Amino acid sequence: MKTAREETVIGSLQVEYDGPVATIVLDNARRRNAMTKDMWQQFEPLLDRLAADASVKVVVVRGAGENFSAGADISDLKDILHDPGTGRHDGGHVTAGENALASFHKPTIAAIDGYCIGGGWQIAGACDIRIASDRSTFGITPAKVGIVYPLSGIERLVRLAGPATAKYLLFSGDFIPAAEAMALGLLARVVPQTSFWTEVTEFAGRMASRSQLSIQAMKDIVDVISAGGYRLGETNAEWQREMALSGEPEIGIEAFLAKQTPEFKWTGRDSRLLDL
Repeated sequence: MKTAREETVIGSLQVEYDGPVATIVLDNARRRNAMTKDMWQQFEPLLDRLAADASVKVVVVRGAGENFSAGADISDLKDILHDPGTGRHDGGHVTAGENALASFHKPTIAAIDGYCIGGGWQIAGACDIRIASDRSTFGITPAKVGIVYPLSGIERLVRLAGPATAKYLLFSGDFIPAAEAMALGLLARVVPQTSFWTEVTEFAGRMASRSQLSIQAMKDIVDVISAGGYRLGETNAEWQREMALSGEPEIGIEAFLAKQTPEFKWTGRDSRLLDL
């Protein structure tokens, strides 16, 4: 029997597991997966749980049903954008959820089908890799409702697509098809909808089979470069030391020479790095 809270809550984040791949499902399909305050607040504790689960190597984010996300729930928008720590309306729960996803240390894939609008784009933009079906539609729409897009979302959009494209998308609020989003640098791949979920599943499985030390190290290094390069040398040195302690190169090289598939063992940074 459902509790009173479960009966009144609209939308949630669900997790589905397929071996080493965990899929976060934005589940508010009746509203095209519009994100409520409660849904934004679920990101951080959910990602903490997935970060601590050594069996999870890759995280996919998708929407329930036929759409990725129509963005922040407009009826809940003031509470969503309110920052309880400062009292300002400058991103609040949206920024907290987006940053939790962007700082997650394991690789993430946004699997985008249908509408990806407003705050939905912030979720997709915070993932490492964005793959979309050819029927997807994108839009960044703050100018249509008289708000200033959260700073974290603007910064990430500028880094991904450049200032001119960011202004075009933010100023116009126009919807664009997947092919145009790809041309503007928002996506890594566009896949026919008929084979979309099969290709996403296969790609996530390939990532899970690679050395997670290699992926997490290079993710960290790329993110440091993207943020301006502060502590780049130290970050690279830490990962080079971790690689030397891990045994991953030996596993990979031995398998390559034997023409076998490597079975990598690394699941997290060696605690000995803390003493170096």
